[in-house]
Amino acid sequence: MSYPAFPLIEIAGRPYERGIAYGHAAADRVRRSVGLYASQMKGMGLSADEVRGIINDFVPSMGGYAPDLVEEMRGIAVGADCAFEDVALVNCRTEVVEIGERRAKDRTPKDGCTGVIVLPEATEAGALIHAQNWDWKPECIDTGIVLRIRREDGPDILTFTEAGGVARSGLNAAGLAITANYLQSDRDFRQLGIPLPLIRRRFLECAHLADGIKLVATTPKSISNNMMLSTAEGFGIDFECAPDEAFALYPERGLLVHTNHWTSAVALSKLREAGIENVPDSHYRDYRVRQHLADKVGRITADDVKAALFDKFAAPYSVCRPPTPDGPRHSISSTVAMIIMQPALGRMQIAPMPALNREFTSYSLAQ
Repeated sequence: MSYPAFPLIEIAGRPYERGIAYGHAAADRVRRSVGLYASQMKGMGLSADEVRGIINDFVPSMGGYAPDLVEEMRGIAVGADCAFEDVALVNCRTEVVEIGERRAKDRTPKDGCTGVIVLPEATEAGALIHAQNWDWKPECIDTGIVLRIRREDGPDILTFTEAGGVARSGLNAAGLAITANYLQSDRDFRQLGIPLPLIRRRFLECAHLADGIKLVATTPKSISNNMMLSTAEGFGIDFECAPDEAFALYPERGLLVHTNHWTSAVALSKLREAGIENVPDSHYRDYRVRQHLADKVGRITADDVKAALFDKFAAPYSVCRPPTPDGPRHSISSTVAMIIMQPALGRMQIAPMPALNREFTSYSLAQ
C-alpha cells in the first residue's frame, strides 16, 4: 500500500505574513488538525468554552516567550480561515489534551515515538544521522506537513509538523536537528509552562548548539517530554525533561536511542515515572533498535537506521506500529511517519505510515 507524500510548504517574510502564507497553503490540513483535537476534547465531555478557557490560559505565556510565533499563529488562522484559538489548540495540544483528560478523568493513548542519533564515528559515511518514528493518531496521515522556513535573522529551517503547528521534528541550516517523544512524571502540571512546539521551534532557530541546549534544558514546561538534540559537527545529547529540570543522557558507542520511559538514574532518584502504563512497550522498543545497530557500529548507514525503525517485534506494539484502532486503550494507534535526517546534507526523508508503506520522499533545505 502506498500513501501520498506529506506536502512541502515554503514560507518567508515577517511572522504574520509567513503565517498567512502557511495557513492558506495548508488550509485543509490545518482544519483537519483543529477538528481532530476539538473532537477529542468534545469526546471527553468538555464544552467549547471550557476548551477555549484552557487554551487561553497558555496565551500569555506563549506571548511572553515568543510573541513572533504567536503572530505567526494568528496569520495561520487568517490564512486557514479559522480562529486563533483553533491554531493555538494545535500548538498546545499535548498540554490541553492532558488537562482535559484530568478534568474528565478519561485517560487516552499518548504519542509514543522512538528516536535515534548515530554519531559520525559510528556511521559508514562519517556523517551524523538523526531519526525518529512518530507514533500518534492514524488520522494525522492527513494532517502532517513539511515546512521550509526561509529566514533573514537566522538559519533556514526544515520541520515536519502537524498542520498549524510551528515545529515538531526538524533540522536547520546551521546543522542542528531535534526530535522529541512522550514522557510523564509526577511533576507534571505543577506549573504553567511553555507549550512544547514553541520550544522545538526556538531550538531550530538557533545558530549554535550551546544556545539550543540552554533553551531546551531551562525553559519551563507544563509537562514532561524527552528531546533529542544533535549537530552535524558530530555530537548528540538527550534531555529527559521534567517541567522544572532536565536530565542529560549521552551516546554510548556512538549511539543514542530513546523511547518513552525515564532512563536517567539521576532523574529516577528524584521523580516518579508516571507514564509507563500508557506505553509499556517502551521497555523493549529502545532495546530492539540498539540491537539492530550494535553490530554495525562504524559502518551504519541511513538504510540500517531505517531497518531498525521498521522492526516488527511484538507487533502491533512494536517499533514500527501498524494502525490498531480497536486495540487496548494503552496502545498508540500507529507510526504515522518515519523521519530520517542527515543534518550535514540539510536533508530529511519521510515515509508516511511506514508499517504499511516503505516509500520515502526526500525534502531539502536547498530547494
